[in-house]
Amino acid sequence: MLTACSPKDGATLSAPPAADRHETAAEGHAVVVAAHPLAVAAGTDVLARGGSAMDAAFATQLMLGLVEPQSSGIGGGAFIMAYDAKTRRVSSYLGRERAPASASPGMLNDADGKPLPRRQAMLTGRATGVPGTIDVFALALREHGHLPWAELFEHTAQTAETGFTITPRLARHIYGSFPQASTRDVRAFFSGPDGHLLEAGESLRNPAYASTLRTLARSGPRAFYTGPLAEAFVARTHQAPVAGGMTLADMATYRAEKVEPLCRPLKAYVLCVPPPPASGVGLLQLMALLEHTDIGSRGPQDPQAWYLFAEASRLMYADRDQYVGDPGFVEVPVEGLLAPDYVRRRAALIGDSAPAEGYPHGIPAGAAALRPDATREPGGTTHFVVVDRAGNAVSVTSTIESFFGSGRMVDGYFLNNELTDFAWDSTSEASRMANAIAPGKRPRSSMTPAILLDAGGNFAGAIGSPGGSSIPAYVGKTLVGALHWQLSLSEAIALPNLVAQGKRFNGEAARFSPEITTGLKVRGVDVRAGSGEDSGLHGVLLRNGRWESGADPRREGTAVSPSH
Repeated sequence: MLTACSPKDGATLSAPPAADRHETAAEGHAVVVAAHPLAVAAGTDVLARGGSAMDAAFATQLMLGLVEPQSSGIGGGAFIMAYDAKTRRVSSYLGRERAPASASPGMLNDADGKPLPRRQAMLTGRATGVPGTIDVFALALREHGHLPWAELFEHTAQTAETGFTITPRLARHIYGSFPQASTRDVRAFFSGPDGHLLEAGESLRNPAYASTLRTLARSGPRAFYTGPLAEAFVARTHQAPVAGGMTLADMATYRAEKVEPLCRPLKAYVLCVPPPPASGVGLLQLMALLEHTDIGSRGPQDPQAWYLFAEASRLMYADRDQYVGDPGFVEVPVEGLLAPDYVRRRAALIGDSAPAEGYPHGIPAGAAALRPDATREPGGTTHFVVVDRAGNAVSVTSTIESFFGSGRMVDGYFLNNELTDFAWDSTSEASRMANAIAPGKRPRSSMTPAILLDAGGNFAGAIGSPGGSSIPAYVGKTLVGALHWQLSLSEAIALPNLVAQGKRFNGEAARFSPEITTGLKVRGVDVRAGSGEDSGLHGVLLRNGRWESGADPRREGTAVSPSH
């Protein structure tokens, strides 16, 4: 059973660039925190016009799809956590992409029945799932929106028409070594009139996206799932290489869902996250495991603290990777994974040194007999937080999967390659994995937008991050820093990232001091520089009557309040 959100539910580090932060009094506080200043501006513009936090969140997402197209967009999916100040309730909205009716366990295999190399699979027409971003926001706006739907698009549409300046981060992706950067659509979109690839500081226009947004503003959200927009989307998935089987019926029947969030106590707060197929249960388990250690009496300069975090992370990932999938297709033992006795037994496995092979998954109550997971999940995601002056709040993680999704563009936006988030291999046992491919199924996601409540059930904070399978570790690290070590939110966000999963200890190795690095190696933890994108942690936190806001210094975001 999923648990509704209620307070009754139960050595020196090298300095990163300063996180964007500000602190304001709690009363009447409003803020937008996102990965690009223009996206923040779109959100704050809506708040200034009397829009709700959800209105502003949608405007923020639309602009991110324009200025940060490598990470998210209307061709992908999202998980939304919303706090309603009047009812003091938290709601969770699932806009995860779905596999089309034609999907099968071997759909990402080659002609010989062997799995396609990932670099090839994610460029295929079969990699794209039915997108959920538009529908999930439409659903959430029906319950939490104030402004008319049609009034949320024009700011971004005008920016798409006039153009925006390419940032250094976007330029790095335009010139990236990943396969999407070399696709026909990506190179054409980011080429100037003379054919040269655009660089940081140059301007980029996207009139096709402006036209798409105005169509949606005029015709409503279902215009994305039926008619010309849907036809263009489906047609693009049917093109080579490896044509997909998505149909117009797959698009027309897509529906986002409102579901009960998962909530558990954390220090003086209650932490609320989305249920499976998101990885909120993993984040809750990670924080519960750490409660059985003395990490709170230590600090960021102590190698033992980072060792405990690494080992608790490995235990969490072993369970998450084994059991989390779409609950419409597989029984996910959520309550068993979070049961106090089970968590205590798992935490007791942490010894004085890290076992080289990692930890096997546990067997919680309600666990089904499943094959070991074979999912490989890259990063290509964004996270943002909006709070309005009435006290409503929204925490959103959205994605098109890896950078520029499948590398295919239609009507000014990129298509997702989300179906490569499934577990797929050439064995006959693949279908017995929790995250196996099946028609209509949603792939497991590492996304875990979170909301914090105080003991009285009032909104007290929100946090989340992109980063593929690293997301639970990124968010967990920040919660440890802010709540266990009493760092400011921006200081907690800026802590070095350490992602321990299976045999791997990846992270920002160069940012740990020699003393911490040595102390970890003595304990069997050898941190190596990771791969993929950095975190993009964005959040807010209420402490001592004042709001702290933080934007990850690893990206180009900021935190802005329209009242300042």
